[in-house]
Amino acid sequence: MYKKKLLIILMILAGCSGVEAAGNPAAGQEKAATCAGCHGQDGNSETPIFPKFAGQHAAYIAKQLYDFKSQKRPNPTMNAISEMLSDEDIADLSAYYASQQGTTETPPHNALGEKIYRTGNPATHVAACSGCHDPHGKGNPLAVIPSLRGQYAAYLEKTLKDFRGGVRGNDMNAMMRTAALKLSDDEITAVADFISGLK
Repeated sequence: MYKKKLLIILMILAGCSGVEAAGNPAAGQEKAATCAGCHGQDGNSETPIFPKFAGQHAAYIAKQLYDFKSQKRPNPTMNAISEMLSDEDIADLSAYYASQQGTTETPPHNALGEKIYRTGNPATHVAACSGCHDPHGKGNPLAVIPSLRGQYAAYLEKTLKDFRGGVRGNDMNAMMRTAALKLSDDEITAVADFISGLK
């Protein structure tokens, strides 16, 4: 079963510039009706605490759904929903959301957040976020690193605090947990605000 899931994620990675090869976006659109209440029909959530999926890398969406399904990423609601998803469902949903256009936010410029995102904080050994997530927040689909641009600041702040507190632990090699441990509350708020305005 694990090998089958790994194969699906690798297929999504191989087709990351044309996600239709790994999943059926039209079928995914129909299946997304269940997700619309929290995440919006097209993957653009209207509630800042829920993440936007529109335009996210298909491989990243698939990984999160599998992590929810296996409870590697704990969340009672998402654990229950993803448990009912087949491999085909996950591929279709991932392809559909990846094909959608994400909305953007326009928060006031946050200088501290930009500094942390672009250069990190040498004094506390915090690496620049842009090193993995791209200078424009596009992420890295081949490394299954998510796109962050346009994501809600409230969701990003919660995510960073969840990594810092060990509530979330499905990051590869504990990279996000390690980085978040070195960030203060003010730094987390600042970098989340800055990232939400990336276009």
